[in-house]
Amino acid sequence: MSNVKILDMKGSEVGDYALPTELLELQKGTQAVHDVVVAMQNARRAGTACTLTKGEVAGTGAKPWKQKGTGRARAGYRQSTIWRGGAATFGPRPRYYGSKINKKVAKLAFRRALSEKLNDGEIRVVEQFAMEAAKTKVFASMIDALGVKAPLLLILDEIDPNLARASRNVPLVEVARATDVNVYQLLRYPTVIVNSAGMEQLKTRLEK
Repeated sequence: MSNVKILDMKGSEVGDYALPTELLELQKGTQAVHDVVVAMQNARRAGTACTLTKGEVAGTGAKPWKQKGTGRARAGYRQSTIWRGGAATFGPRPRYYGSKINKKVAKLAFRRALSEKLNDGEIRVVEQFAMEAAKTKVFASMIDALGVKAPLLLILDEIDPNLARASRNVPLVEVARATDVNVYQLLRYPTVIVNSAGMEQLKTRLEK
C-alpha cells in the first residue's frame, strides 16, 4: 500500500489515504507519456497557415507579353510562382497536426504520470477544499497554510465556482476536475493538490 497524508485546510495532518501499490506503474510507460504529450501539443496547434495557389491569386488570364520577339523569357500568366505577387510553391495549407493515441497507451501514460507524482511526494491530499466567497486574498492564504507555492494544480471532484474565480487572479494556478485532468497537466505542475473526493476519482481512473 502507498500512503499519502491527508491534510486539513490549516495544513495539519488528519489521516492517511491508502492507495494499493498494484494500481501504480513505475516500471514502464515513459514512451507512452512522451507520445501522449506530443500528441496533445500537436493537437493544440492552430494549423491555419495558408498561402495562395496559382488558382487563387487574383489576376488576368491574358499573357503578360507576346510569346516571341520581345527578347524576354516567355510567360503565360501573372500568377506564376516565380513572379513577385504570384502564387507560393508548395506553401503551407490549413491542416490538422494531431495524431491518434491508442486508449491503452493513453491509460498507461496517465498511470505512469500519476504514479511518478505520488512516488515523488508531489501530490498533497486535502480533506476538503472549498470557499464561501470568491476572494483571491482568502485563496492565497489557504495555499500558504498548506505550505505550497505556485505553480500548482488543484484537482477536485467538482469545481467550486467561488474557488475557480478566486484562483484566476493567482498566476500559474490551474483548477481541474479529477475526471478530466490529463497527462500534460500532471507533468506541467510540480505541485498537485487533490481533495479526498477527487482522489477517489483518480483511483477509479487507475482501476479502469
